Amino acid sequence: MTETLLHAAAAAGVPLDEAEAGLRRATEALLGLQREDGHWVFELEADATIPAEYVLLRHHLAEPDDPELERRIGAYLRRIQAAHGGWPLFHGGAFDISASVKAYFCLKMIGDDPEAPHMRRARAAILAAGGAGRANVFTRILLALYGEMPWHRVPTIPVEMVLLPRWFPVHLSKMSYWARTVLVPLLVLQALRVRARNPRGVRIPELFAARRARRRRMRTHRKPGWAAFFNTVDAGLKLAEPLWPEPLRRRAIARCVDFVTERLNGEDGLGAIYPAMANAVMMYDALGYPPEHPDRAIARRAVEKLLVLREEEAYCQPCVSPVWDTALVCHALLEAGGEPATAAATRGLAWLKPLQELELKGDWAAWRPDVRPGGWAFQYRNPHYPDLDDTAVVVMAMDRARDQLRLGRNYDEAIARGAEWTAGLQSRDGGWGAFDADNIHHYLNNIPFADHGALLDPPTADVSARCVSMLAQLGEAQDSPRMRAALDYLEREQAADGSWFGRWGVNYIYGTWSALCALNAAGLDGATPMVRKAADWLLAIQNPDGGWGEGCESYRLDHSGHEPAPSTASQTAWALLGLMAAGEVDHPAVARGIAWLLHNQDETGLWPQEAFTGGGFPRVFYLRYHGYPKFFPLWALARYRNLRQANHTRPAHGM
Repeated sequence: MTETLLHAAAAAGVPLDEAEAGLRRATEALLGLQREDGHWVFELEADATIPAEYVLLRHHLAEPDDPELERRIGAYLRRIQAAHGGWPLFHGGAFDISASVKAYFCLKMIGDDPEAPHMRRARAAILAAGGAGRANVFTRILLALYGEMPWHRVPTIPVEMVLLPRWFPVHLSKMSYWARTVLVPLLVLQALRVRARNPRGVRIPELFAARRARRRRMRTHRKPGWAAFFNTVDAGLKLAEPLWPEPLRRRAIARCVDFVTERLNGEDGLGAIYPAMANAVMMYDALGYPPEHPDRAIARRAVEKLLVLREEEAYCQPCVSPVWDTALVCHALLEAGGEPATAAATRGLAWLKPLQELELKGDWAAWRPDVRPGGWAFQYRNPHYPDLDDTAVVVMAMDRARDQLRLGRNYDEAIARGAEWTAGLQSRDGGWGAFDADNIHHYLNNIPFADHGALLDPPTADVSARCVSMLAQLGEAQDSPRMRAALDYLEREQAADGSWFGRWGVNYIYGTWSALCALNAAGLDGATPMVRKAADWLLAIQNPDGGWGEGCESYRLDHSGHEPAPSTASQTAWALLGLMAAGEVDHPAVARGIAWLLHNQDETGLWPQEAFTGGGFPRVFYLRYHGYPKFFPLWALARYRNLRQANHTRPAHGM
């Protein structure tokens, strides 16, 4: 599409036949990606950290050599090395010392010559940043496992903490689900001072500065008083640890093993996330479980299922996203309409239905024991850890299909149980976290172990907005106590410029799209000040080319706002969906955004996108959802067509 056409679109709107043609091509492409059993799953890519850790895990365990796999992972790591010499946390990002140390160690382990140009550049960048001793806690733990760093350089969390009562200030139940599953097997590794086998004997002393790095500056997310207190506690624990009673230690280790084994989750793995899975395998190995032991074997197979293998490259995903992908694709296809699309969405929803957890009360029940289970996980299976975001999105898709496709009562029970579980996990402040209620013990982010600042799962605007959307779509009155509390929460969370922070997507565009959909579903129109401010903000940050973009750098600790970046397909779609939820379908900016999507649609009918627009841990871990530029733009095109054809200004659904 030429610049002339972009201007024409701004003046008169995109012709519906052009939007329809682009929509048809995208729908056909997406239908071709549906799996035989009805679901969709797309690659979920992070930075260099996890592929490097995967290789180092194999050498930790002294597993048989696999030169071909190492060749492909090496090719991947070399390709994503940045011009600054190291590895970033997201495409085009700044140097990150922890990712760079692991990537360098991995490449050296698989045979790259330390004097090769790419290795020399990486080493120079690492040393210029203070050397491997400046890496984060998880990297220093890996270095301790390999004997590259003494264990006393790692924060001490005694394994005996698992025996503490729940009222104790530092307790597993007060941490996020990901912290629990990663930490418990790690406690055993730390208690036993485990040493990697490392059969090739590869070492990386060259990554450490000649002089020991100065004490690491306090992380900016910490409070000086709390940090000083916990640092003092850490020093005391280091002195006391050798005096710990051996029977108590054995009991604590047994409790850790029980925790992990109960939550092994088959071949979907502990917590269904790579770090927890890998730590579980190393824990069983450290305790003498042979490779063929059923628990160790299934834990190891779970890790293997995260690999993405291509002819010339390979990498390891942090987890997989089939429920999330399938539910969102179903929304997009229901919006697109037509028999092939709705038939495919029906098959996708049928695949989702039996994945609802209706029996097991997971860790969330520690704080909500009277709530019945009813959620969906992000992954194929993760019954101890369903999440509220997925559950709300699945429920809304099923409810929409129930109405649009006249599916009778097939989904009534699933919808009711999902809504009941979601409502039951509303936090006291009116919002929702991703996995737990009231996970707000913020002092825990000051413990030395928590240098990533993401030990907790507090309510966030994006997840809360999705839950509001679900309740409103199901008919919850705007003035009901829980809806009033939720809307008040969103109003408090709105930034002065009109945007909302997006915890799980990058960032203010994602959060604002989520909130606008929720407010529309709850019956607040464009004249409402909260909605008007948000729509005006989206209009103000549109790029000159007609699209929208935002960089991962916007995850500053002070939440100081949107970071301009080149337009991306997924962020353009979010902005468009947000504006249409605010009643702005006829605004020239929406027409220019739709024109941008049509102009950037590739020959496959979909959209290219290398940018990371998913959030893992702000400032620490980011995600590239390969599905986002495939289904979100389709969704935006379909909504634009539908609203224009029907001469409506706002959508009728929660998303």
